Amino acid sequence: MTGRLTIVGLGPADEQLLTPQTRAAIAEADVAFLRTSRHPAASVLGAVPSFDEIYERADTFDAVYQEIAERLIEATSTGDVLYAVPGSPLVLERTVELLRAAAADGLVAIDILPAMSFLDTAWAALRIDPVEAGVRLVDGHRFAVAAAGQTGPLLVAHCHAAHVLSDIKLAVEEPPESVVVLQRLGLGSEAVFEVAWSDLDRDVDADHLTSIYIPEMAAPVAAEFARFDELVRVLREQCPWDQEQTHASLRRHLLEETHETIEALDARAALSDDELDADLDAHLAEELGDLLYQIFFHARLGAERGSFTVADVARGCHDKLVFRHPHVFPPKGGDPVDAEDAAAVLRTWEQLKAQEKSRDSAMDGIPPSLPSLMLALKIQKRAASAGFDWDGGPEVAYADVESELAEVRDDPSEHEVGDLLFAAVQVARRLDHDPESALRGAAQRFARRFRVVEAAADDKGIDLSCADEAELTSLWAAAKRVAG
Repeated sequence: MTGRLTIVGLGPADEQLLTPQTRAAIAEADVAFLRTSRHPAASVLGAVPSFDEIYERADTFDAVYQEIAERLIEATSTGDVLYAVPGSPLVLERTVELLRAAAADGLVAIDILPAMSFLDTAWAALRIDPVEAGVRLVDGHRFAVAAAGQTGPLLVAHCHAAHVLSDIKLAVEEPPESVVVLQRLGLGSEAVFEVAWSDLDRDVDADHLTSIYIPEMAAPVAAEFARFDELVRVLREQCPWDQEQTHASLRRHLLEETHETIEALDARAALSDDELDADLDAHLAEELGDLLYQIFFHARLGAERGSFTVADVARGCHDKLVFRHPHVFPPKGGDPVDAEDAAAVLRTWEQLKAQEKSRDSAMDGIPPSLPSLMLALKIQKRAASAGFDWDGGPEVAYADVESELAEVRDDPSEHEVGDLLFAAVQVARRLDHDPESALRGAAQRFARRFRVVEAAADDKGIDLSCADEAELTSLWAAAKRVAG
């Protein structure tokens, strides 16, 4: 250990707020470094190197701070070094935390000079006593974790970009109506203004001197969702498999997780809603989590190219659901909407959806890639919501099946078979059954019965490929009795 590392703070604004002690240390230093040159008082050091280039090439802030600390420790091997950071060295300064830990391990000798932090200018701008008000300081990058369980007031620093503000919004379940934005405190361009919570990441032109003050939090932060989003971000940055993924490559995994979730739902659906089965419920929760990961992953890809974040996904879905449920959330200035039953809700839903998406036809917007049974059901429901449906209940559907079956006997083409299957879907719709679930259940019952047939045939020494019709009928009837 050759030299000492002296750490000074440049204060919250320009050089007018530098302490005399810091000025003297800067004047005496032969070797000096800036954490970043993007600070109003950085020019007081003259032409000294900064670590801005690390920010440009490093993948994570943690990697940035770690490399800065390592390079400073290496620099002290040849003599004394001065290191200047924005604000105060002891307020939300991760590099100083790492250097203090290194000093405790005997890797470097450090001196830390006190400095004015942005907190002093913030309290003055807000006109509050932070001790009396019980304000907690939170890093915007770690808001979800650091603010978990807090109900405010909170001063959130490091809000330097729209995506940070978006993540903060996502983490709050019941946000306040508005917050105070603090920018460039102590400078001629200082700005202190109130902004609606919903517009936080839209109306604030965030920079590296931006903070927000939350006077009161109605409910604790949704830490688990924000922690989950942070996990997705870390995996994307550090896991080789995650780094290779695209929207296209994830398509297969989304389908797989969806089918596994449906399988878990089918198993749970075999029980009544109030019947408890810890294993089935735990399995369903696990599969829902896997599906949630896919959603967060796609949102992360959107965030990387600056298109949308998971907060935008949640906000968009929230606003859409409010708009499409006018019987629950009456439009401002409008009359309440009645919905006497679920069918009325669906009709209103489709009408508002068509209005929202400016559709010319009820058939617009139906994904052609849907499984065929779901596609047929969707088309029939859309037509019915537009008023194209016959009275008569299931009897109409039965007659349609009989008519289509007669046409298949006359013309056993794929076209006519398709019409027969489409008519069968109408039967399910009229009886308020999901044709996909109905057919899946029938297929599973057949498979279950066929296993019994195979076992019985083996016991009796019957070769199924050579069995006559009477034997097959007997085996199948027995299997139905055994397997249900």
